[in-house]
Amino acid sequence: MTTATHDEPQGLRLTWRIVQIVSFTFLAYLVIGLQLAVLPPFVHGDLGYGAVLAGLGVSTQYVATFLSRGFAGRTSDTAGPKRAAMIGMAACGVSAALMIVAALLRPWPLASFALLLAGRLALGVGESCVGTGCIMWGIGRVGPAHTAKVISWNGVATYGALAAGAPLGVQLAGTFGFVAIGIAGALLMVAGLLLGWRRPAAKVEAGERLPMHHVFGRVFPYGMGLALGAVGFGALATFVTLYYAAMGWSGAAATLSVFGACFVGVRLVLGGAISRFGGYRVALVSFTVECVGLIVLAAAGSSAMAMFGGALTGIGFSLIFPALGVEAVQRVTLSNRGSALGAYSVFTDLALGVAGPLGGWLVSGGRYGPLFATAAAFSVIAMALTAWLYLNHGRRTA
Repeated sequence: MTTATHDEPQGLRLTWRIVQIVSFTFLAYLVIGLQLAVLPPFVHGDLGYGAVLAGLGVSTQYVATFLSRGFAGRTSDTAGPKRAAMIGMAACGVSAALMIVAALLRPWPLASFALLLAGRLALGVGESCVGTGCIMWGIGRVGPAHTAKVISWNGVATYGALAAGAPLGVQLAGTFGFVAIGIAGALLMVAGLLLGWRRPAAKVEAGERLPMHHVFGRVFPYGMGLALGAVGFGALATFVTLYYAAMGWSGAAATLSVFGACFVGVRLVLGGAISRFGGYRVALVSFTVECVGLIVLAAAGSSAMAMFGGALTGIGFSLIFPALGVEAVQRVTLSNRGSALGAYSVFTDLALGVAGPLGGWLVSGGRYGPLFATAAAFSVIAMALTAWLYLNHGRRTA
């Protein structure tokens, strides 16, 4: 594989170079999106298992993602981010192949479900390796000064692929059967591996490799800020449909679409704000906007007001990951930044894992206002934590 260093491109050339790398994130998350909406119906309807096992089929991927973040980061630092991304795409391809076999073994439900779980584990490993690898690969190709822009574009690729993949998966499964999900995913990953092999690699930074627990300790406060902010996103994504149903409103899907459009739009339009104003300041503004959006959701008296709250939440949440992520990776040397990014990303997994059961407990009485109010309170705590980090690290760095 060819190794190349970055030469600080600018303008459209900079954006094109970033897009060339994060396109592999798009392909991998398209495979994830293809499975997202059709997996529970396959487990429940075709295999005949209950809702608990259908949920297990989905959540297995997230457990594997959580557990493999450290491996993804360390591989990016030692073997190079391109290697990590290629391993990730190969793992996603393995997952797709196992989906094909699981679909063919549908007459034997136990064997089919076991292979499906193995495929979800492979997909989780692939997600963490592609996510971390492509960000570090992009940074290596354009330079650390453009870290925020790479993270922002990688997020656009991630959420864009999930938004496109879910309806496409439903269409494929409805027309050709569940086996088509596996075939489509395998073809996407073969294409990704062939294209990725031709892309120049980024230089592996020389230097001392810190133990993972040291890296984790350095990014911990930034990750906690991310987790506190991500609870709001998890609450909205998980419970907004039930919220609308409980209130007798229509338009829950439209609210999710508005949230996604605002999220992606802010990253595209305002991604450069992090380089201009600094991650701490952008994060503070982002938490404030997200908090207001969640308060509007909690107090909404109509579907239009709830949609407005969802839009504000999407605007606020959009830049939290890259804003705090830029500051987090600067707490370690270049030779440990892949590990730092992997450790930092764990907190998103943690927040989304907590949001479900916490939200379920809060709405057990059928009232959804306390759920979004609690998420808003978490945003306030995140603001205070970010302000503390800025006072102790941000001004000193500046």
